[in-house]
Amino acid sequence: MNGMGLQGSDNWSVRRTRWMNRLHARLAARGRVATSFVAQPEPRTIGSFARGRQLIDGRFLFGGHLVESVGERMWDISAPDNDFNDDRHGFAWLDDLAAVGDLAARGRAQDWTRQWIERFGAGAGPGWTPELTGRRITRWINHGIFLLGGPGSGFSPIFFRALSQQTVFLARRWRHAPSGLPRFEAVGGLIHAALALAGMKKFLDPAIKALAAGCRELVERGGGLPNRNPQELLEVFTILTWTAAALSEAGRIAPRDYLAAIEGIAPTLRALRHADGGLARFHGGGRGLDGRLDNALAASGVKAQAPQGLAMGYARLSAGRTSLIVDASAPPTGLASANAHASTLAFELTSGRRPLIVNCGSGAVFGRSWHRAGRATPSHSTLGIEGTSSSKLGKIAWIGGREYELLVDAPRQVTAEREEGREETALSLRHDGFVKTHGLHHSRYLRLSVDGRSLSGEDEVAVLTNANKKRFDGRRAVQAGGGSVGFNIRFHLHPDVDAELDLGGTAVSLALKSGEIWIFRHRGAAGVAIEPSLFLEKGRLEPRATKQVVLTGALMEYATHVGWTISKAQDTPQAVRDLEWDGPR
Repeated sequence: MNGMGLQGSDNWSVRRTRWMNRLHARLAARGRVATSFVAQPEPRTIGSFARGRQLIDGRFLFGGHLVESVGERMWDISAPDNDFNDDRHGFAWLDDLAAVGDLAARGRAQDWTRQWIERFGAGAGPGWTPELTGRRITRWINHGIFLLGGPGSGFSPIFFRALSQQTVFLARRWRHAPSGLPRFEAVGGLIHAALALAGMKKFLDPAIKALAAGCRELVERGGGLPNRNPQELLEVFTILTWTAAALSEAGRIAPRDYLAAIEGIAPTLRALRHADGGLARFHGGGRGLDGRLDNALAASGVKAQAPQGLAMGYARLSAGRTSLIVDASAPPTGLASANAHASTLAFELTSGRRPLIVNCGSGAVFGRSWHRAGRATPSHSTLGIEGTSSSKLGKIAWIGGREYELLVDAPRQVTAEREEGREETALSLRHDGFVKTHGLHHSRYLRLSVDGRSLSGEDEVAVLTNANKKRFDGRRAVQAGGGSVGFNIRFHLHPDVDAELDLGGTAVSLALKSGEIWIFRHRGAAGVAIEPSLFLEKGRLEPRATKQVVLTGALMEYATHVGWTISKAQDTPQAVRDLEWDGPR
């Protein structure tokens, strides 16, 4: 049993898993109690000073919800949803209080940790899952000195008893964490506890073997995850680098499987890194905490550069100050598609420190409706036909006690070819995600100039076989207004981009806060318009309003194509002093 199930056995499976977690949490309290750290733990996590001050002031931003509760204990707050509870019980907020580091921050950290033990230490509440427990005790250990400091706190015996209980719980239940990041969080937490706590060493070797098995899967996949989520890959990578460092400090050599996984993931993450230092936003992932990616790559010590081919299914072009990342493979399937998007052939474009073309984002933190909308093809910078998506949402699955919609009818054939030239680097891409519904293939050709000042693109929609002609003709026959099939090519803009129609409506001027000006032009049988869009950014309380450039056309023949360019204005210099800081993007 691994915490996953399909509709029909969901209620029984979820209830049984929850009951077993709580049972083992209670039984774990009878185990041996550690009384000290074997060695003084070093903090490895990085928090936000601003978020720490918010917590001290009674403003709790968890799971995309801001709850203001001055004077009320954190654990008395009614959680708006499960995501809020996960953030609260995972204790990542300790990073933020430690970033403040004053007496008020320490007092809050000690009080809220003590209150958690008093209220939930007996196995109650939603925090007793293997992945949340692993996340929680990693923070407790990282910030052990911070939590135990101060005169006469009397907190030490309670703290170590609770840590010991959670360590024993993890040793019994880590196998029941869903595969992927949750499993790595659970086992990683167990390793940290076994290394740091007196009397817990017996759990170390089994935990090392368990993590090594997960590492072998990563190596077999070329340094990527089945769900193709860049941000989750960064989290896994961070856990591995932390664990390898902790083993080294304890005089243990990290197994070769760990090192091979780290060496394989590092170049993949470099391929998914935009020019602004953030991750590409695909398949449920965001850009990551500011500086987290660069810190993790530096800590790994791996110097390998981004591969020229695909990395976890993504293609990357970069030149000058410009980076382009494209979803160039079929989307995840099965349970791995629980948060996957219909984003095939969508791209993001960044210039220096400024995102230009983006995808709308996950939307999960804003509720189920936004999550579904964020996963659809129209929320991505690619071509869509009649508002349909290249992949559909279908079968329901339960993963870790949560209900998810899996992708179905996804593209089966996705091709990507790269060509290096003296003046430009080109990508030729194609997918068959619209064949089943319309008999159409979508091809996209992208060319980035060697100086990074110009991106040229061409989108083609075509019928390639006689069987598909019949399907396309049947689709046209049911259309009103002349039997044409409509299509849109969307270019979602980052909220910081100002867009205006220019040159009599034949071009769009795109102004970045850095002062750069980019010009969008198109050719072919399509009209251009600037329309509203939304940016579903993690860490925000609500979606951000933005705009999108939309090319709209109608397909009446068996093939049509639309060309377009996004180029820096001639008077925009090659390098711009971009000193304005407006916080995470």
